[in-house]
Amino acid sequence: MCRYRLTPTPAQEAVLRDHCRHARFVWNLAVEQQSWWRPGRRGAPGYLKQCRHLTEARAEYGWLRAGSQTVQQQALRDFDQAMRNFYGGTHCRPTWRKAGRDEGLRVVAVKPGHIRRLSRKTGEVWIPKAGWVRFRWSRTVPDGVKSYRVTLDCAGRWPSS
Repeated sequence: MCRYRLTPTPAQEAVLRDHCRHARFVWNLAVEQQSWWRPGRRGAPGYLKQCRHLTEARAEYGWLRAGSQTVQQQALRDFDQAMRNFYGGTHCRPTWRKAGRDEGLRVVAVKPGHIRRLSRKTGEVWIPKAGWVRFRWSRTVPDGVKSYRVTLDCAGRWPSS
């Protein structure tokens, strides 16, 4: 896994923070839905049903609709994978994500033109709704990258992997 430091403009940083908020909201909603399940009840909603719930929530709430649907659906997909890991016995049960501590989002469906080099030390990556965000090109980007994770660390930096 390679890490690169993003250097977003203030406007792009606001969009990234909104993406993180939306992804955290969707993740926590999935955790809440999963916590309703008890033995003897019908099964907790799976990924497809949660995607339908997300579509309904986006139709009802403008603040959620303003965010990237891809980022929000990927949060559900990540939660689904976390639950499969839990039931497989390799990981703990997924828990709540807290603001300021578990900030991050995943960008998928990366096309070859979504990562480009500007100079020897600078590159740009395409992030939905934020546009082209610059990053420090500290090592070569592996060929065939299909997705990447953008996080906000406790020092306020945006490392991407």
